Amino acid sequence: MNTKAASLERAILDAALEQLGTVGWNGLTMEGVAVAARTGKAAVYRRWPSKQELVADALRSALPGLEAVPDLGGVRDDLLWLCLRVRDAMFSRSGCALRSVIHECDPADAESFRAVILGGLVGPTVAMLRQVIVRGAERGEVRPDAADGHLVDVIPAMMMYRTKVYGSEWADGEIEELIDRVMVPLLRPTGT
Repeated sequence: MNTKAASLERAILDAALEQLGTVGWNGLTMEGVAVAARTGKAAVYRRWPSKQELVADALRSALPGLEAVPDLGGVRDDLLWLCLRVRDAMFSRSGCALRSVIHECDPADAESFRAVILGGLVGPTVAMLRQVIVRGAERGEVRPDAADGHLVDVIPAMMMYRTKVYGSEWADGEIEELIDRVMVPLLRPTGT
């Protein structure tokens, strides 16, 4: 792909993300994206025949990669580090666009984004949570069976619930409270 075509694609993807952040999924139109990208509607449709395909590519191209969780010496600190990164990703430009899709799509449209959501944010988050829990179990601060159950779903579920129902961002102190009052007690080995 030549530089001009790559620049146009990037402009269209950026315009789609911007539109999702400002007018949401329901307000986003291919025409609006074309205007924001300063191109013609035909240029958008040539690359993406549908709104769903355009938005899926825009989200894929912009979701921040979550890096491996450093070993900070304890499960609490590891969880805090990870949760702060996930929160920041959820409220980044691409995270806002993703939330718009999650909140506004009807079930049929939402199904077309399942792979993007699971592969781009939920899957990596759960894998890193499992890594933190396993590491904590190896240190003896987490019960051995904790990584096998639903505990890895608690943090993503609570963060999504708060974001979706209340539309509010988690403050650092609230994330610390979630870890200290919910996760650490759930993970603690019996008898400690």
